[in-house]
Amino acid sequence: MPQVGAKAPDFELKNQDSETVRLSDFRGKKIVLFAFPKAGTSGCTTQACGLRDEFPRLEGANAIVLGLSPDQPADLLKWKQKENLPYDLLSDPDHAVLEAWGVWGEKSMYGKTYMGVIRSHWIIDEEGTVVDAQVKVSPTESVERATRFLAG
Repeated sequence: MPQVGAKAPDFELKNQDSETVRLSDFRGKKIVLFAFPKAGTSGCTTQACGLRDEFPRLEGANAIVLGLSPDQPADLLKWKQKENLPYDLLSDPDHAVLEAWGVWGEKSMYGKTYMGVIRSHWIIDEEGTVVDAQVKVSPTESVERATRFLAG
């Protein structure tokens, strides 16, 4: 998992439109990269729509937002359109990036354990350095912390 102060590992994934997106494409801007378990679920919708609602403030701080999940591009597109999300959602179906970032791990629900996405976000500066990391954060806290960190 990239630590605060380390360079963010570059990656290349398909977005909701099946277009290739590289993290390094956004050098010169700050990035809020958030990892979420599944498009369309209640917690993920709270996090994604919260970032949507704060998007003008984040843009004012020279930041863009990228969502990251194991969902397929078509599912991400449907959700993006339904919730009117103004940013790209990235598909990591084999969870290679999620694993590299340390947020694919054991979870439990109703007494059963399974592997899944640990809700998190990172803020990456204009030079590609991780300047904030919030791992295992609630949907609401993720939005509040990211916005406070970037927009004051």
